[in-house]
Amino acid sequence: MSDCPCGTNKALDECCGPYLDGAAAPTALALMRSRYTAFVLGRGSYLSETLSTAQRADFDIEEFEASAADTKWLGLDIRQTADGGENDQTGTVEFVASYRSQREKIQHHELAKFTRENDRWVFSDCILDPKAPPRIVQKVGRNEPCPCGSGKKFKKCCGA
Repeated sequence: MSDCPCGTNKALDECCGPYLDGAAAPTALALMRSRYTAFVLGRGSYLSETLSTAQRADFDIEEFEASAADTKWLGLDIRQTADGGENDQTGTVEFVASYRSQREKIQHHELAKFTRENDRWVFSDCILDPKAPPRIVQKVGRNEPCPCGSGKKFKKCCGA
Protein backbone atom coordinates (compact mmCIF):
# COMPACT_ATOMS: atom_id res chain seq x y z
CA MET A 1 0.00 0.00 0.00
CA SER A 2 1.28 3.44 -0.91
CA ASP A 3 0.18 6.88 0.14
CA CYS A 4 -2.31 8.60 -2.14
CA PRO A 5 -0.67 11.43 -4.10
CA CYS A 6 -3.63 13.77 -3.47
CA GLY A 7 -2.31 14.72 -0.03
CA THR A 8 -4.91 13.21 2.32
CA ASN A 9 -2.31 11.02 4.08
CA LYS A 10 -4.46 7.97 3.34
CA ALA A 11 -3.44 4.90 1.41
CA LEU A 12 -4.22 5.03 -2.31
CA ASP A 13 -6.56 2.03 -1.94
CA GLU A 14 -8.56 3.88 0.75
CA CYS A 15 -8.61 7.26 -0.98
CA CYS A 16 -8.58 7.82 -4.75
CA GLY A 17 -7.90 4.23 -5.84
CA PRO A 18 -11.55 3.11 -5.94
CA TYR A 19 -12.46 6.10 -8.14
CA LEU A 20 -9.59 5.35 -10.52
CA ASP A 21 -10.95 1.79 -10.70
CA GLY A 22 -14.44 2.96 -11.74
CA ALA A 23 -16.37 3.87 -8.60
CA ALA A 24 -18.24 7.19 -8.80
CA ALA A 25 -16.69 10.01 -6.76
CA PRO A 26 -19.30 11.13 -4.19
CA THR A 27 -18.29 14.82 -4.22
CA ALA A 28 -16.65 17.34 -6.52
CA LEU A 29 -13.69 17.51 -4.12
CA ALA A 30 -13.23 13.72 -4.25
CA LEU A 31 -13.27 13.89 -8.04
CA MET A 32 -10.76 16.77 -8.00
CA ARG A 33 -8.39 14.80 -5.77
CA SER A 34 -8.76 11.66 -7.91
CA ARG A 35 -8.08 13.64 -11.09
CA TYR A 36 -4.88 15.03 -9.54
CA THR A 37 -3.91 11.47 -8.61
CA ALA A 38 -4.59 10.40 -12.21
CA PHE A 39 -2.23 13.14 -13.43
CA VAL A 40 0.47 11.88 -11.03
CA LEU A 41 0.00 8.26 -12.08
CA GLY A 42 -0.33 9.03 -15.81
CA ARG A 43 -3.90 7.70 -16.08
CA GLY A 44 -5.04 9.57 -19.17
CA SER A 45 -8.07 7.34 -19.73
CA TYR A 46 -9.44 8.26 -16.28
CA LEU A 47 -8.88 11.95 -16.98
CA SER A 48 -10.82 11.60 -20.23
CA GLU A 49 -13.67 9.64 -18.59
CA THR A 50 -14.11 12.30 -15.89
CA LEU A 51 -14.48 15.19 -18.34
CA SER A 52 -17.84 16.59 -19.32
CA THR A 53 -19.06 15.67 -22.78
CA ALA A 54 -18.13 19.15 -24.04
CA GLN A 55 -14.60 18.99 -22.53
CA ARG A 56 -13.89 15.45 -23.70
CA ALA A 57 -13.80 16.50 -27.36
CA ASP A 58 -10.70 18.63 -26.71
CA PHE A 59 -8.72 16.07 -24.65
CA ASP A 60 -5.93 14.22 -26.43
CA ILE A 61 -4.76 11.18 -24.44
CA GLU A 62 -1.64 10.71 -26.58
CA GLU A 63 -0.61 14.32 -26.01
CA PHE A 64 -1.18 13.89 -22.27
CA GLU A 65 0.89 10.70 -22.15
CA ALA A 66 3.75 12.36 -24.05
CA SER A 67 3.88 15.25 -21.58
CA ALA A 68 3.30 13.06 -18.50
CA ALA A 69 6.71 11.44 -18.85
CA ASP A 70 8.41 14.85 -18.45
CA THR A 71 6.30 15.95 -15.47
CA LYS A 72 7.06 15.38 -11.78
CA TRP A 73 4.08 16.26 -9.58
CA LEU A 74 5.04 17.89 -6.28
CA GLY A 75 1.77 18.45 -4.41
CA LEU A 76 -1.83 19.58 -4.30
CA ASP A 77 -3.12 22.44 -2.16
CA ILE A 78 -6.90 22.75 -1.94
CA ARG A 79 -7.71 26.41 -1.28
CA GLN A 80 -11.51 26.33 -1.04
CA THR A 81 -14.61 24.52 -2.19
CA ALA A 82 -18.16 25.65 -2.85
CA ASP A 83 -21.09 23.26 -3.19
CA GLY A 84 -20.18 19.98 -4.87
CA GLY A 85 -21.66 17.79 -2.13
CA GLU A 86 -23.39 14.47 -2.52
CA ASN A 87 -26.77 16.14 -3.19
CA ASP A 88 -25.54 19.07 -5.32
CA GLN A 89 -25.57 19.33 -9.11
CA THR A 90 -22.63 21.76 -9.42
CA GLY A 91 -19.56 22.61 -7.40
CA THR A 92 -16.23 24.38 -7.53
CA VAL A 93 -12.80 23.59 -6.12
CA GLU A 94 -10.01 26.15 -6.02
CA PHE A 95 -6.60 24.53 -5.90
CA VAL A 96 -2.91 24.94 -6.63
CA ALA A 97 -1.06 21.96 -8.10
CA SER A 98 2.73 22.15 -8.11
CA TYR A 99 4.86 20.26 -10.58
CA ARG A 100 8.25 20.27 -12.23
CA SER A 101 8.54 20.14 -16.00
CA GLN A 102 11.87 20.34 -17.81
CA ARG A 103 13.59 21.56 -14.60
CA GLU A 104 11.11 24.42 -14.19
CA LYS A 105 8.88 24.48 -11.11
CA ILE A 106 5.32 25.48 -12.00
CA GLN A 107 2.30 26.25 -9.84
CA HIS A 108 -1.00 25.70 -11.58
CA HIS A 109 -3.72 27.78 -9.83
CA GLU A 110 -7.25 27.00 -10.93
CA LEU A 111 -10.88 27.36 -9.96
CA ALA A 112 -12.27 24.08 -11.30
CA LYS A 113 -15.98 23.76 -12.04
CA PHE A 114 -17.75 20.44 -11.75
CA THR A 115 -21.21 19.27 -12.79
CA ARG A 116 -23.10 16.01 -12.76
CA GLU A 117 -23.68 13.99 -15.93
CA ASN A 118 -25.55 10.69 -15.64
CA ASP A 119 -25.33 10.93 -11.82
CA ARG A 120 -21.52 11.18 -11.88
CA TRP A 121 -19.34 14.18 -11.14
CA VAL A 122 -17.36 15.45 -14.14
CA PHE A 123 -14.96 18.32 -14.70
CA SER A 124 -16.79 20.89 -16.82
CA ASP A 125 -14.76 24.12 -16.94
CA CYS A 126 -12.18 26.21 -15.11
CA ILE A 127 -10.85 29.67 -14.48
CA LEU A 128 -7.05 29.82 -14.49
CA ASP A 129 -5.36 32.05 -11.93
CA PRO A 130 -8.61 33.20 -10.28
CA LYS A 131 -8.48 36.57 -8.61
CA ALA A 132 -10.44 37.69 -5.59
CA PRO A 133 -12.91 40.49 -6.28
CA PRO A 134 -11.32 43.91 -5.77
CA ARG A 135 -11.70 45.45 -2.35
CA ILE A 136 -13.72 48.64 -2.40
CA VAL A 137 -12.50 51.15 0.13
CA GLN A 138 -14.71 54.09 0.93
CA LYS A 139 -12.78 57.24 1.74
CA VAL A 140 -13.88 58.96 4.94
CA GLY A 141 -13.47 62.72 5.17
CA ARG A 142 -11.65 64.11 8.21
CA ASN A 143 -14.73 65.91 9.52
CA GLU A 144 -17.21 63.08 8.87
CA PRO A 145 -18.41 60.80 11.66
CA CYS A 146 -15.98 57.95 12.32
CA PRO A 147 -17.16 54.68 10.73
CA CYS A 148 -16.32 52.79 13.94
CA GLY A 149 -19.52 54.20 15.47
CA SER A 150 -17.95 56.19 18.32
CA GLY A 151 -19.86 59.37 17.42
CA LYS A 152 -16.64 61.35 17.17
CA LYS A 153 -15.29 62.99 14.02
CA PHE A 154 -12.97 60.72 12.06
CA LYS A 155 -9.99 63.06 12.62
CA LYS A 156 -10.44 62.85 16.43
CA CYS A 157 -10.96 59.06 16.48
CA CYS A 158 -9.55 56.40 14.11
CA GLY A 159 -8.06 58.98 11.72
CA ALA A 160 -5.84 60.50 14.42
